[in-house]
Amino acid sequence: MSLSTFRGGIHPPESKSQTEKKEIEVLEPKGELVFPMSQHLGVPCSPIVKKGDRVLVGQKIADSEAFVSAPILSSVSGAVKEIGTRMTISGAMESCVIIDSDGKFEHAADFLPHRDFRQLDKAECLRIIRAAGLVGMGGATFPTHVKLSPPPDKKIRWIIVNGAECEPFLNCDNRLMVEHPEPIIGGLEICLHLFPDAEGVIAIEKNKPDAISRIGAELSERSANIRVMPHNVKYPQGAEKMLIYTVTGQEIPPGALPADVGCLVLNVSTISHIWHAITDGIPVLDRVISVVGDVVKNPKNIMAPLGVSVRELVDASGGFTEEPAKVLSGGPMMGIAMRSLDVPIVKGTSGVLALSSRSAPIFEESNCIRCGRCATTCPMGLQPSILDRLVRARDYATFEAAGGMNCIECGSCTYACPSRRYLTQLCRDGKAGVMAERRRQKEKGENR
Repeated sequence: MSLSTFRGGIHPPESKSQTEKKEIEVLEPKGELVFPMSQHLGVPCSPIVKKGDRVLVGQKIADSEAFVSAPILSSVSGAVKEIGTRMTISGAMESCVIIDSDGKFEHAADFLPHRDFRQLDKAECLRIIRAAGLVGMGGATFPTHVKLSPPPDKKIRWIIVNGAECEPFLNCDNRLMVEHPEPIIGGLEICLHLFPDAEGVIAIEKNKPDAISRIGAELSERSANIRVMPHNVKYPQGAEKMLIYTVTGQEIPPGALPADVGCLVLNVSTISHIWHAITDGIPVLDRVISVVGDVVKNPKNIMAPLGVSVRELVDASGGFTEEPAKVLSGGPMMGIAMRSLDVPIVKGTSGVLALSSRSAPIFEESNCIRCGRCATTCPMGLQPSILDRLVRARDYATFEAAGGMNCIECGSCTYACPSRRYLTQLCRDGKAGVMAERRRQKEKGENR
């Protein structure tokens, strides 16, 4: 059977073998836990606890009144040790709540299970989802209650569960589908309850046959309007716009949102947490993380409480066999290089990838040879070599006019470039430059 695909894209080594067959292990935290106040796109939270307070598992410790925001809840019981500034995964210093776990894991009574979610109206479901601290856990971290609240004139026809996990090395979504398919299907059923005219599609790359089989077997016993859709293995298949195109055949115009073409896309982990929040009364307290790489002694898939340090995950995986040349939060294509292991995991942390200099050599740039490979591989149809030149010249206006803001920063162009140009990084810098210029213009207009 021919599977639909998208233009461009690349085929990097999948490198999934280290953890694709390893069952998820649960990690119990040992030391203090650190909860950054910004774990989502939107307005950061502010602490609602103070030093010395005793908190319980699932207790809200930070929140914001903004609509585009999501509260932060404690994953342990214990005492608030400090409210202060700590380094986070990005290397930035951010405001955090630090909690000393007492090891008792006493739960707050804030959440109640609603086994028959069909008895809840949409407003109540969305209230629970927000209260549970749900965000896009594939990495985008957009608040889930906002995504599930499209404008009334947007008719939702497809709810797509993103099980592609096209990023090399990572298996957190894969193992979740294999080991716990019920909450994924149940979470999708809740979303279909919110949008009764929609069709549910669980999109999985065909290099995950166990997940396709497991989800399919579970669906065969249910009557919901849900189907599994295998996809070709190609990066970045898991990107929202690529997934929508391969499922529905529709392209999202520049500046438009998935809801504009009748779609909502939710990550496997996000949809699973929707089920747990509403039917089990369990908010977002943990997530599955793949700890992998050629210098990790015992690569694992770990269910880790939010707030534990990356160092604890590495230690739980046997440590390093040698000093890594690079440690990334996430995968090799879109991951963030970390300056320290003493940083907390957050809702969007999908993997810890530690690589030797053999696996992560650092190349020097050379001049562009005008081969066009970057344009051929760009899934957004951009001309990365031209955008690269414009950013280096700080010509942000022309960069924007050339479509630079449509770059999804997937890294395909950089991977394909024989001259080792830092194309993705320059596009990222260009987008930041455009946004900075917009802010300057806005401030100038307000000061007139």
